[in-house]
Amino acid sequence: MQEPKAVVAGYDGSDEAAAAVRWAARHARAVRCPLNVVHCSMWPLLTRHLGPVPGVSGSGLEQSAQSILEEGVEHAAAEVPGLQVRSTLLHGLPAQLLAQVSTGEGLLVVGSRGLGGFLGLLVGSVSLELAATAACPVAVIRQDLHPDGPVVAAVDASGSPAALEDACALATAWQAALTVIHVQHQPPGHRRPATQEADAEAQRILSSALDRARSVAPGIPVDGKIFTDSSVPHAILQASAEARIAVVGSQGQGILRETMGSTAHAVLHHAHGPVLISRRGS
Repeated sequence: MQEPKAVVAGYDGSDEAAAAVRWAARHARAVRCPLNVVHCSMWPLLTRHLGPVPGVSGSGLEQSAQSILEEGVEHAAAEVPGLQVRSTLLHGLPAQLLAQVSTGEGLLVVGSRGLGGFLGLLVGSVSLELAATAACPVAVIRQDLHPDGPVVAAVDASGSPAALEDACALATAWQAALTVIHVQHQPPGHRRPATQEADAEAQRILSSALDRARSVAPGIPVDGKIFTDSSVPHAILQASAEARIAVVGSQGQGILRETMGSTAHAVLHHAHGPVLISRRGS
């Protein structure tokens, strides 16, 4: 029998990473799968002197990395007693290693910043890179301000099947309401009334997404809303202001890195709560 896909959580000792591990532990319990807490030590890239200081018990960079990893496991165990938690210590660049270790798993969970030690001064750089390159969905955790709120999924003209699928899975696991939104983009300065054709197309996109959601997540309350805005990310952020998590799609490999104006990139930068970027392996 195939083992269930794990939830992978990156941990570096920061408060943001601790919040991510706790969130990941709760999610792993909800979906009934193991949690893998991962710490990536970059010290081997900078020095070969990783061993303990002679005569000083428990010292050394390698021991420090192991202690950070154990602390992450303790956060998970305290949050969800009895959860199956394993730990992995890796050496190298966090974004690259976390992308590798999470390939084929169910979900990668990271904090909104950190994971890179002092390189984390590039705020959110690791989280942004993972949201652009990981081969599984990536949850970026900020404050969990609305733990009882709905799951909000944004769908574009394609219907965003991956985002909708992930949102349905989250809502089902958490027994939460699901709100599906579609944004009609109105460029700045264009204040002309929406045409009947545009309104009908927006309604068709939303209705199709709602039908799929209700089929995939029976028993879950599902509703939908259409927004018109000159900024698609602004509309998504407004719609998800009281959501437990916002779910958005990613338009292909590397798009977040290469297109700084992308919707997912903007939502990640400005959301106050958790965001899930729906990614799939190539």
